[in-house]
Amino acid sequence: MSASARMKHFGWGREGEGLNAEEEAFVLARAEARFGTVLKESAGAPQLEDIKLEAPRVTAPVSLAFCTSEHYDRAAHTYGKSYPELVRGLARDYANAPDVVAYPRSEGEVAAALDWAGSADATVTPFGGGSSVCGGVEPTRNGHKGAVTIDLRELGKVKEVDKTSRAALIEGGTYGPALEAQLRPHGLTLRHFPQSFEYSTLGGWIATRGGGHFATLYTHIDDFVESLRVVTPKGTLESRRLPGSGAGPSPDRMMIGSEGILGIITQAWMRLQDRPTFRDGGAVRFADFFAAAKAVRAIAQAGLYPSNCRILDPQEAYNTGAADGSVAIMVLAFESADHDVAPWMTRARECCADHGGIPEASGADAHREGAAGVWRNAFIRMPYAIEKLILRGVINDTFETSITWDRFEKFHDAIKSATANAIVEATGRKGQVTCRFTHVYPDGPAPYFTFHALGEPGRLGEQWRIIKGAALDAVIANGGTVTHHHAVGRDHRPWYDRQRPPLFAEALRAAKKALDPQGLLNPGVLIDP
Repeated sequence: MSASARMKHFGWGREGEGLNAEEEAFVLARAEARFGTVLKESAGAPQLEDIKLEAPRVTAPVSLAFCTSEHYDRAAHTYGKSYPELVRGLARDYANAPDVVAYPRSEGEVAAALDWAGSADATVTPFGGGSSVCGGVEPTRNGHKGAVTIDLRELGKVKEVDKTSRAALIEGGTYGPALEAQLRPHGLTLRHFPQSFEYSTLGGWIATRGGGHFATLYTHIDDFVESLRVVTPKGTLESRRLPGSGAGPSPDRMMIGSEGILGIITQAWMRLQDRPTFRDGGAVRFADFFAAAKAVRAIAQAGLYPSNCRILDPQEAYNTGAADGSVAIMVLAFESADHDVAPWMTRARECCADHGGIPEASGADAHREGAAGVWRNAFIRMPYAIEKLILRGVINDTFETSITWDRFEKFHDAIKSATANAIVEATGRKGQVTCRFTHVYPDGPAPYFTFHALGEPGRLGEQWRIIKGAALDAVIANGGTVTHHHAVGRDHRPWYDRQRPPLFAEALRAAKKALDPQGLLNPGVLIDP
């Protein structure tokens, strides 16, 4: 990568990217109004020259010319993008930097890097775009001599397109924009657009069971995987390319969501779609959040399958500029490459009207206009705001879960209450907890909570742990999942251990022992070796 395109070693995106002056002023004004005080910077982002790294404990042989121990590469691969990682970066704590970063250019070089790491007694962290928000890519030695990160960015090609079956063979290190650019000439699209789309890769989406653009039906990357090829310390595993199979437990499903503990996904056949040509969308306003949720349930259970059907509670809508704080907002959209979607939109709006929903103007470009357009832009730019606010002592983080419709309202209130109380306990002052839906199913929604607190510089990590811990305690106690699409990583691990059946944990440990007998791959994630 050229210097101008380098990913930041601290914060979101590439060097030189961030909020513009207008966006920063808006975010700061909302935060200052929320906390009732002027927010001044109490710290500065770490510059590369501020970061001191220990000498590498292991050194790659000359034969592995795609490996490096340069200062930038090690610093930039120390952390993902979670709040506690930002806190430690702010403190110039890069003690867990990898000793070596490998940029393999072929599957053979991936295997060679794994083989060498095993002989050098070094743990291995698979790395896509590094956009993990749950501590999934931080190198951990875990008693071993060294730590190696394998960055797959050089494996970024669409290798083959099967237009008849609407599928493509895509390398695991392909970033979202490059993937779509290579499919566009064929009139095809994967249409998987997570918030991290620009800075994440196909392999990362699969390894974390990431959620994408579609709020219904095709909610996770799982739905698009046709077959996988994975390099493990014991050899290469490849599943058969089929539209479906009932031949025992699926080898693909074992790797989807494995978070790098079983092997490195080097390529996958992915199911595609024709690029949409029919669109209809817009925003709908509701008097309150629960009324909007009832409309969402009606739409989900009607089998309409909108591409977008997300709701924001009044405060979430206000924080993003999508509304004035008095109404909940639904962002609703349909799309197709085959047929006019207006009848589906008409029926969905009837469902909304049954629950008091009042629509804004709709149309093919309405998702970029009005409240829907404002929210869409704020959603994409949100990660840049966090790196600015942390410099002013703001604790701003999210967590997502899912729950069945019969339990939703009680669940929602319990989570908000537990999180709000924890903010007061951790910081001594009130904060704010908001909610939106990111994905919806006939049997329940995926609520996505955001919390805002004003912390104390020097204690931000400790205060964050109190708040996030209380929130996830409440999620587990009330029957939700510790994560709907952000993965487990290390941040969610204690609660995942409570959610996961004990016998399944034993089976997972056995699978890891078979594929990674030295316990080198991403130790501490999902299970202990």
